[in-house]
Amino acid sequence: MRVGVVATVLAGIGLAAVLTIGTVVKVVTDQQQAAQAQSVMNVSCDASLGPTQPGTGDQGSVDAAKLDDEQRSIVTAIISIGKQRELAPRAWQVAIQAGMTESGLHNLTYGDRDSLGIFQMRPSMGWGSIAQVTNVEYEVNKFYDVLLAVPDWQNKRPGDAAQAVERSGFPDRYHKWEPMAAALVEGLGAVVNVSGCGQGMGALLPASEAAGQAIKFALGEQGKPYVWGATGPNSYDCSGLMLRAYESAGIILPRVSKDQYHAGGMVPVRDAQPGDLLFLANDPSNPATIHHVMMYLGDNKIVEAQQTGVPVHTRAFSFDEKELVGQAVRPGV
Repeated sequence: MRVGVVATVLAGIGLAAVLTIGTVVKVVTDQQQAAQAQSVMNVSCDASLGPTQPGTGDQGSVDAAKLDDEQRSIVTAIISIGKQRELAPRAWQVAIQAGMTESGLHNLTYGDRDSLGIFQMRPSMGWGSIAQVTNVEYEVNKFYDVLLAVPDWQNKRPGDAAQAVERSGFPDRYHKWEPMAAALVEGLGAVVNVSGCGQGMGALLPASEAAGQAIKFALGEQGKPYVWGATGPNSYDCSGLMLRAYESAGIILPRVSKDQYHAGGMVPVRDAQPGDLLFLANDPSNPATIHHVMMYLGDNKIVEAQQTGVPVHTRAFSFDEKELVGQAVRPGV
């Protein structure tokens, strides 16, 4: 495998994503993508690994918007084949980062020595024939085959997993396209916030390894019903979800939200990090009136068990919510 080829990314988005190189891959509609994505378990992400979009704001979406028709059709193929193989979105992201680094997501007919195609596979190194390594369907499947043979690939940072397949002389280069790849997985793959087992954490890391585990647990309970007084495993109330999330990380919290407010170090709410607990109160100046607890995920998002009829879910969050208590709690501190 050669060192990544730097390709110029052309401005503009092509609305059609019909793959005309090698083999035609069916392009599904957004509705079909969303339905299909529901059947793909996003089990290969780990909130304790840190953010998928580290400190880059909207750069991922900006870069994704610059892709041309060929690039977007190749991304569509990567995602479509990944779904067909029932691979987690983390695998799609790894492939996108590798392809962008190696060829700019173009199916190249040239490269260093005999390197060819999206991932610059070398026929002389056993990756396949010239015809195969320039056939999109073959290339993507071959990349996934090698990725799946990498020990513990799903718990590596996506760029490191890409490097384990590509074996580049410049291993850190794959990280550059992490935000863009995440944006494409979310947008074209109909996956909501690909990092952290479903939630992006922007520029912030979890407050601790325990916080990362608690996030992972809470996100894994999405869709389970709210039942007042429930502490799992089949249903939760707000404090019951926090109780079990941190219990999975070895930290025992009090049972109810009013007591959980006193179960860790306090930080100003606007300095909250992923995994910190946020509280709502009838009178925000009086913690004795706390009636709800939720977990901050970063990027102005939270996960919570909110009320009857609403399952455990994530949602956008504003630090200006009028009932928000001014201190966040960091369990285990």
